Amino acid sequence: MTATLIIPGLDGSRDGHWQQWWLDTDPTAKPVLLTELHNPVPRDWEAELVSAILDTPGAVLVGHSLGAVLIARVLAQWPHLDVKAALLVAPAEDPTHPRAKFFTPLPELSLRRPATVVASRNDPWMKFDRARDLSRYWQARFIDLGRAGHINIEAGYGPWPAGIALRDDLIQRADRSARTSRSWGVTSLFAASLA
Repeated sequence: MTATLIIPGLDGSRDGHWQQWWLDTDPTAKPVLLTELHNPVPRDWEAELVSAILDTPGAVLVGHSLGAVLIARVLAQWPHLDVKAALLVAPAEDPTHPRAKFFTPLPELSLRRPATVVASRNDPWMKFDRARDLSRYWQARFIDLGRAGHINIEAGYGPWPAGIALRDDLIQRADRSARTSRSWGVTSLFAASLA
């Protein structure tokens, strides 16, 4: 069974947040423990996420807000990490915010694995068009939740079964992609042996 690593954003995901609900209800879910949730240091958070990935190879990463940005930064820097897929919910970008500005600029290249970006049309942390552009750069599926704020408790996102459905879809896409890659590899080796 594929593990799910839950990556919080700035200030963490308190009780009632969909990430906390996910951890409480899904036996495959594990939290990524990040230090200094109220005053993050990108290099420290990156090391902590990489460590969690190395401890749980083949996991799906599920990040909210700055946690989504953290996932993109880590996968862009270390594309060889064994990550099955990534769900990036309400990525946050604010180069003027005193605690979030150190996570900019965001990477603008493929994440090299199945990924989905979930965005809102009235998210105070990122303009909708910017989120859509990032999904293109990251070669990720894009989900428009409409006017869903920052997809957090304040926006009404406590239990969020649709998020688990998106994760399950990612796992299926990743498994299909892996099967296709293996079959191409066999075909290529067979063709090379005939040459």
